Amino acid sequence: MSPISETKILTLAKQDERIRAVILNGSRANSLVAPDEYQDYDVLFMVSDIESIKKDNTIYNTFGQPAIQQLPDDMLLGSEKGVTPISYTYLMIYENGSRLDLTLYPIDKLDEYKRDSLSIVWLDKDDLFKDMPKASDIDYHVQRPTQREFTEVCNEFWWCATNVAKGLVREERVYAKDMMETVVRPMFLQLLEWKVGSEHNFSVSIGKSGKYIKQYLSTKAYNKVLRTYSNANVQNTWEAFNTMTTYFYELQLKLGKRLALDVNTKEAENTLKYIDRIYSSIGG
Repeated sequence: MSPISETKILTLAKQDERIRAVILNGSRANSLVAPDEYQDYDVLFMVSDIESIKKDNTIYNTFGQPAIQQLPDDMLLGSEKGVTPISYTYLMIYENGSRLDLTLYPIDKLDEYKRDSLSIVWLDKDDLFKDMPKASDIDYHVQRPTQREFTEVCNEFWWCATNVAKGLVREERVYAKDMMETVVRPMFLQLLEWKVGSEHNFSVSIGKSGKYIKQYLSTKAYNKVLRTYSNANVQNTWEAFNTMTTYFYELQLKLGKRLALDVNTKEAENTLKYIDRIYSSIGG
């Protein structure tokens, strides 16, 4: 089976009357992202009949059976109880490494379609998208925080940081790592995102999970971020955690000043003292 390509996708779409339009989304629609061999094809087919396309295996007959796949709209995991999805998505990786994320969207629900700013119209049989704006990443730009957002993110970080410290002193490694990575780190990354946004007039994106953040940080700052990651060794985790809390407070103070936001310094300093007291109790 040949690799997934624009030509292969469009050949199917042009030949199948049920497919009325083809829209490219994702990184391939983003001129700011350097292409590489691992890029997915994120494609949307506007179709007149989803069920018949599913039933006659149009997708598999055209692109072949994937080596790995997920059909999220057939799954209970991640679904919302009582809500029937409008569209249907195939997530497929092939033996040659090609990946196609293909969504079938019903043309009769066009009024409910939410355009992604990273959209390029590849085919439009009915001139439905002739006024589609030029693709850009504006939907993904870092947004300036409100005072409430800033306060609540900082509060969540400091409050939940105490759980990391307690988990580490008890050597509950799985708990401590889970709290640090799934609860505390997202707040840390949010401040980093706001830092980047504030330095670029809130007109840039750092990508999903901060994957583009390296290009916006100094080497020193980026290396500091990397030092907040560790293995499961307790002492190494303490060191990474202390780097994170120290840097978070530094970011909090700088953002407060730059964006004219109130900073709860008492909360931060009391939490740092609490963490230090726990760390000192084990001879840290």
